[in-house]
Amino acid sequence: MKRFLAAAATVLSLAFASPAFAQTPPNILVVGQIAEPKSLDPHAVTAVNDFRILMNIYDGLVRYKDGTLEVEPALAESWTISDDGTVYTFKLRDGVSFHDGSALNAEAIKFNFERMLDEKHPFHDTGPFPLAFFFSSVDTVTAVEFKLKEPYAPFLSNLAYPTGLIVSPKSVEANGAEFGRNPSGTGAYKFAEWEANAKVVVTRNDDYWDGAPELEAVIYRPITD
Repeated sequence: MKRFLAAAATVLSLAFASPAFAQTPPNILVVGQIAEPKSLDPHAVTAVNDFRILMNIYDGLVRYKDGTLEVEPALAESWTISDDGTVYTFKLRDGVSFHDGSALNAEAIKFNFERMLDEKHPFHDTGPFPLAFFFSSVDTVTAVEFKLKEPYAPFLSNLAYPTGLIVSPKSVEANGAEFGRNPSGTGAYKFAEWEANAKVVVTRNDDYWDGAPELEAVIYRPITD
């Protein structure tokens, strides 16, 4: 949340200067975006404009510690790396659920990465997955164990990047190619509404594993002029 607020500081300073800001309900933040998001599927986009929204809807196994490039636990509370640097084993947090009510478990993690990497996966055609090469070093994913083809130093850092955000298999299966407009993650905010060329609205996840955020909602508005 700190990262999000820092990124929005400039937007807030501009918003306070606008008469329209006085009409915004209390405890709701309005953020100006340079464009309409292409998708709310983290595996299918490359734009920072979209990632700014996605980082609040989803979590990854790991994340960057505030203000640094140091990797810290997120959905995985801990991990081990084999002596030869080719096997990463993660321990998931207990009791975490996706916004659609389904449980975060090892099979969900396996689903996410196989969806991106395996062309024969039943939901691979819900892509494209332009940054899937971030995980091209992965040979197999078994439960929450990643076996790499060879040692690859940036692996943990790549997991912390938005392409490593974890989506709900249940919602992907239910929405198919339309998942990008009906997202479900485990993040601090739940998707509420997407009005084309007007706004994307996310609302507070009161059951967030890392503590519910203070803001009730965030409204992202494309302002292209």
